[in-house]
Amino acid sequence: MTVRQDHGNQWDVLYDFNKVGSTTSQLKVLGGATNRIDVGLEVTGLQYIDVPAISNRMQYMTGNKVWGRVATRNVAKSVTLPVCSSSSRPPSCFTTKLTDSTNFTQWTVSKPRQHAAAPAAPAVAATSLPATFNGVDQQALQSCMDDDPDSCLISVPGLAECVTTARICNAAALQDAAADDTTTDPGVTAADIRDRAATAFDVPADALTVAPPARPSGPRINRSEADGSSDGDWAVTSTHSTPGLQHTDQRFDGFSARYSARTGALLEACWGDLCDAS
Repeated sequence: MTVRQDHGNQWDVLYDFNKVGSTTSQLKVLGGATNRIDVGLEVTGLQYIDVPAISNRMQYMTGNKVWGRVATRNVAKSVTLPVCSSSSRPPSCFTTKLTDSTNFTQWTVSKPRQHAAAPAAPAVAATSLPATFNGVDQQALQSCMDDDPDSCLISVPGLAECVTTARICNAAALQDAAADDTTTDPGVTAADIRDRAATAFDVPADALTVAPPARPSGPRINRSEADGSSDGDWAVTSTHSTPGLQHTDQRFDGFSARYSARTGALLEACWGDLCDAS
């Protein structure tokens, strides 16, 4: 979910109604001039990426502060990889589904890396949640997200106010992430990460800088990750020439990558001008 900031042209980004970051490079948009909005999934290094199903739902607010949806006749669909099937197999395929009738409702997309899907994370029991968190009725929020996520801002007490004034509105998502962050595979070592990065980016191992994940010293109800921090992952950087993850004839100056502290899997990467120095 994105919420326009009160001043300037940037947007706050929320996941499960918790703030995870903000945009930094949005161009100025004149009032009433917007005629295109893109939603979906773009991946780089498709052979390394496994993306679970993401449900893109969109509503927009008019200049009169009225929420609306895009008419189906104005929706265009573009898929640049084949749809996954018996002839088009992971990792070179997408799975997609457009749910709509008169108005665009939901665009679901995923990008499997392997044939077997990863098991879903267990749901947090509603009894373990506080009754309210940052003014939001937590049990009402969980029920709404399961039944009709598009209505949550209207139907869940306190949610509309929370998403514009607080970083964290969904205690269950916070608990899931906190549990995930504290579970680390002791078999993942700096040497493993160095070898993986050197092979993936075709860079000598001694030309890499590997920073271990930082670990919290206690409970983190106010998580730094809520505003986009990634201290819980292995960080690898290099200024050495690299082809990136595409392995074409083109070379780039340096790369940056993050690897999971739990599994050692590549999470995200950029190389050359793709890396945002800001």
